[in-house]
Parts: sequence; C-alpha cells; structure tokens
Amino acid sequence: MATTQKAAAPKKSQGFQGVQAAIWIIVFCFIAAVCFYMFVLGNPANFKENDPANEPTNMLGTIYKGGIVVPVIITLLFTAIALSVERALALRTAFGKGKLPKFVANIKEALRQGDFAKAQKLCDDQKGTVANVVGASLKAYKEMEATTGMKKAQKVAKIQQAHEEATQLEMPTLQMNMPILGTIVTLGTLTALFGTVVGMIRSFAALAATGGGDSAALSVGISEALVNTASGILTSWVAVVAYNYYTNKIDKLTLWVK
Repeated sequence: MATTQKAAAPKKSQGFQGVQAAIWIIVFCFIAAVCFYMFVLGNPANFKENDPANEPTNMLGTIYKGGIVVPVIITLLFTAIALSVERALALRTAFGKGKLPKFVANIKEALRQGDFAKAQKLCDDQKGTVANVVGASLKAYKEMEATTGMKKAQKVAKIQQAHEEATQLEMPTLQMNMPILGTIVTLGTLTALFGTVVGMIRSFAALAATGGGDSAALSVGISEALVNTASGILTSWVAVVAYNYYTNKIDKLTLWVK
C-alpha cells in the first residue's frame, strides 16, 4: 500500500527581513526633513542680522532660500538613505552567515558523500535565503526517499515543487522596498526640475515687477532654482547608486538560489 508524507512548510529566513510598512519610513523622513528645514537650515544664525528674511551668510541659509520644494527633496533624500540602510540589513540576513561559495562547496561535498544529516546541519548553521531553499529541497528529498508507491518522475516533481515554493517564499523579501528606491531616482530629478522652474518664475516675476530688475529679488529666485537643482541631483544620485548596488546583490543571490 502506498504511503505518503505531507511536506513541511518551507522555512523562511530568520532575523531582520525588511520593513513591510515603508509608508512609516516616508512619514518619519518627512517629519525629519521639515524639522531640518525649519530649525537647521532656517536657523537665524544663517542670515544677516539673524533674520531669515535677509540674505544668507552661509550655505545652510542659501539652501533654506530654495523655498518650499526643499523639504520635499530632503524627504526624498532621507527616504533613500533610510531604505538603503534597511536593504543593507535585510540582505545581510538573506546572505546568511559565512561565505556562500564555501557553503555551496560544503553542501556539494556532503551530498557527494551521501551525508544528508551534515548537509542539513550546514543549512541550519548558514541560515539565509540559499540555505533555506537548499534545506527545503533536502527535506523534500528525504521525504520522497521514505515514500513508496510513487514513480521516480513524481518524486522528482515533488522535490522541484518544494524548491520552487521555498524560492517563492524568499524572493519577495529580497525585492521589498526596491520599487520605492527606483521611484525616488525619477522623483528626485522631477522635483528638482519643478523647483528650478518655480525659482525661474520668481526671477522673471521680479524683473517684470521692477522693470529694470530688483537684484535682491532676482538673486533669491535664481538661488531657489539652483539650490533645488543641486539637491534634486544629489537625491537622484544617492537613490540610483543604492538601487543599482542592491539590485546587483539581489541578482547574485538569486543565481545561488537557482
């Protein structure tokens, strides 16, 4: 009589796996950005006669003169930095303990010797995404070995199914919040462009209002335009470097899993 065993649910990586509710990171970064804009950039000490209405005396005051778009860009910058740290911690957990090439070599050696207990212990010690996927495949293999009444092709299909289920369980953790980083790459540039246009509008409005041009008002508009351009470019730069770096690490880890 055929006997079968129910496959155990694949084990997911232990430790920090990422922040699922990224909206709270954005909210926190927005609050931090507004506070930074008001109390650091807007500090009276950054302006002549300690009055924010006057000309700035340093770079902080100049950035403050960028206008209301500055807190938005700072929010994007802080979010990019926060998500970069979050992804670094999550991928550190996903890669597990020790070097993956050495882990894979040890697994192959244990399987070559037919020592499945050693292979399973290596997975339990390594942890991480690759170890969990390999461990799920090993458990499925042992279950199929103990199962009678099934054809070899069916057993192979069950093992492959366990491998795919474990992979599908791990992959979302690796990709979590990456779309937000990718979006910030574009939003940083677009917000910078918007701030630049607003600053130029103010500059031309100053020219139209005075006829010959009020140099103070004109400089404020140009400063707003250039500050927003520079800060937006910086934000996009941070976001694109972080996005490409972590995408590359995820691709490498995915290759080990497959």
